[in-house]
Amino acid sequence: SELKPETFFAFVFAFYNVIEPAKSFSTTYYSIQKGLAALERVDEIMDVESDITSINQGAPVIDFQNEIRIQNLSYRYTPDTPVVLDGIDLTIKKGQKVAFVGVSGGGKTTLIDLIVRYFDPSTGNITLDGKDYKNLKVNDLRALFGIVTQDAVLFNDTIANNIMFNRELNVDRVKWAAKIAFADTFIESLPQGYYTNVGDMGTKLSGGQKQRLTIARAILANPPILILDEATSSLDVEAEKNVQLALDHALEGKTAIIIAHRLSTIKNADIIYVLEKGKIISSGNHSELIENCNIYKGLVQMQMF
Repeated sequence: SELKPETFFAFVFAFYNVIEPAKSFSTTYYSIQKGLAALERVDEIMDVESDITSINQGAPVIDFQNEIRIQNLSYRYTPDTPVVLDGIDLTIKKGQKVAFVGVSGGGKTTLIDLIVRYFDPSTGNITLDGKDYKNLKVNDLRALFGIVTQDAVLFNDTIANNIMFNRELNVDRVKWAAKIAFADTFIESLPQGYYTNVGDMGTKLSGGQKQRLTIARAILANPPILILDEATSSLDVEAEKNVQLALDHALEGKTAIIIAHRLSTIKNADIIYVLEKGKIISSGNHSELIENCNIYKGLVQMQMF
């Protein structure tokens, strides 16, 4: 039969109006299926029970008052793997700046993980103010530590929300933390200030800017112990200088545990432990180690060169 022009154009118009919803429906269905598959993988991880438990649910931890004591500590990841740490004995007193140095693979990060109790030692024990770690509530213990790592973890959200980190706080407190972290100047120069979106993993910011935001986050949490895990090792000279100023402010009145490859950042530490192949081979302040430890002296000389 004859197809009149007005009928043809009505058909084309109707088809055009149907095709977009159909495409959207198929795209949405695909996204739902992809999300469900991801949810299953996330659920598998969330349902795994932690091996780190406390005896009788653990005693509450109110504050860090005196010292963390590590006695005859050894650790291996599985019974069949080599020892990562062997015979570690040391004390971290309240208010001290303690640093760990050594070549890669010496066990520095593993020792930090044990101090925060991400793992339990294979032998030996760790105590907080004379109380065994295993007798303390895990969440209370970990709340004593604020951690600034080499890789800044930022979310696709505003600067303010990244600093607050899911805490119910007002913007004045956020600005206070940013000022101490020397982040307020660059934040206020951004088009939307504290409400600027940083992008996924902070892609809209430089390395030094991202690091100062994580320092501000740690300051806002106000933990008694700050852990700095190679916090400046990936930065250029100018960014490192700014971040180091921020760290110096953040560490005032705090106990600090520092892992550093750039030894210029730990010259003022109260005590420096040199690790090699999982053992502490020497300890002392910067001047003492320059005089008495050839490995430390060699690391310093290489970096000066």
